[in-house]
Amino acid sequence: MAFAARAIVEGGADKFRTAPQNVEAEQALLGAILVNNEALYRVSDFLLPEHFFEPVHKRIYQVAVELIRANKIANPVTIKTFLPAEMAIGDINLAQYLARLAAEATTIINAEDYGRSIYDLAIRRALIGIGEDLVNVAYDADVDQTPANQIEEAEKRLFGLAETGKYDGGFHAFEAALVNAIDMASAAYKRDGHLSGLATGLDDLDRQMGGLQPSDLIILAGRPGMGKTALATNIAYNVAKAWAGEVQADGAVKTVNGGIVGFFSLEMSSEQLATRIIAEVSGVPSSDIRRGRITEDQFSAIVEAAREMQRIPLYIDQTGGLSIAQLAARARRLKRQRGLDLLVVDYIQLMQGSSKKGSDNRVQEVTEITNNLKALAKELQVPIVGLSQLSRQVENRDDKRPQLSDLRESGSIEQDADVVMFVYREEYYLKNKMPKEGTEEFFKWQAEIDAAHGVAEVIVGKQRHGPTGTVRLHFEDNVTRFSNLAHSGSLPASYG
Repeated sequence: MAFAARAIVEGGADKFRTAPQNVEAEQALLGAILVNNEALYRVSDFLLPEHFFEPVHKRIYQVAVELIRANKIANPVTIKTFLPAEMAIGDINLAQYLARLAAEATTIINAEDYGRSIYDLAIRRALIGIGEDLVNVAYDADVDQTPANQIEEAEKRLFGLAETGKYDGGFHAFEAALVNAIDMASAAYKRDGHLSGLATGLDDLDRQMGGLQPSDLIILAGRPGMGKTALATNIAYNVAKAWAGEVQADGAVKTVNGGIVGFFSLEMSSEQLATRIIAEVSGVPSSDIRRGRITEDQFSAIVEAAREMQRIPLYIDQTGGLSIAQLAARARRLKRQRGLDLLVVDYIQLMQGSSKKGSDNRVQEVTEITNNLKALAKELQVPIVGLSQLSRQVENRDDKRPQLSDLRESGSIEQDADVVMFVYREEYYLKNKMPKEGTEEFFKWQAEIDAAHGVAEVIVGKQRHGPTGTVRLHFEDNVTRFSNLAHSGSLPASYG
């Protein structure tokens, strides 16, 4: 990772800047490793050969790592046999240089400090490299490389640089794990519903799942008309409405309840999505809102709903045909600028892979998308709810309740997801089976549709953290709103 010296003219004098480096720290660390191989284990979690500035040091460190991991001794005698004999450093040969490193070695106690110094300088050189690449590409960009693509690529590289090589890897004392567990329990106690994850606002669903867990990829699937987008918007709104934060000592705002929500609406425009959420909140059907067939009281309810929505941290991106790389870049940007606790993608099959040839093999493209969504959930430490279509084979069965095998391009979706949920409404299918009125079949159908009216099922077909099963919810078709279904035990007594 070598960079050329750069000349800067200030007041007529040429000044040269060399890339950040500390060859002495590299020599001290290598010497400590050659004298006591245990020094390697203090830095091997985060320090790689490419982090060294001096090329000879990269090769020495790499060979030392390979020898020690093979349970062999790494010292000046054993290492030199695996390096080119003609390799020289200034006026001395390789054998003399290795002997000098060992002779001038410092104590093993300082090994980790030297390693961190070497790593930090490597990060600074990488930052310089990203900056130089950004400048060069901006000067000589290809026709098909838009400024937006250049910004997204730079953001991706910067975020990747920020997230790699942290010093918190390896084993931790069990005491630290206990503290983390207690902190999680404390946070759950303070949240609505006392959940370890984000509360969806649907009590039975929260009890089944324990809320939406950080770093989980949650697939919400269903056939058209089942209400999967409505359920996703309901959850997104409930999470954002419940948001509460507290200011930390460093000035940052920490979420203590609810969450900041990012919603990628690849199918509907932001206006359509806003209209749908206004209908859910106000109770005024969206069809009436679009046609203007509303009363004065309904208009007041709409205005109140709009005011409430203005206050909640729900951010919508309506760009269609996003690639997974673009989506990830925008999610990172939202987390950095405003915070992020939940991400919703509506829906997976409308996304594109990064390869231009991805459309030739749709299964491979969806595999790449789900792999990257799961990686993004872990990277951002937020739950991602990805909506998915189901294949038409559901319609060919008598029992149309969906199964895992009904997922389109199901292999990767089922494998990568931590939770798979299906939305199913028996009422939707019964409406299309109305027999002739007055017949015995009609009365039987009428009883079935009365029992199914306003009832939706959320079938948890897969869950890594808990049981599978079915949760029944109340569904209001005219305003596409899901809510808790009243249980018989909690209903008021009927009049005799």
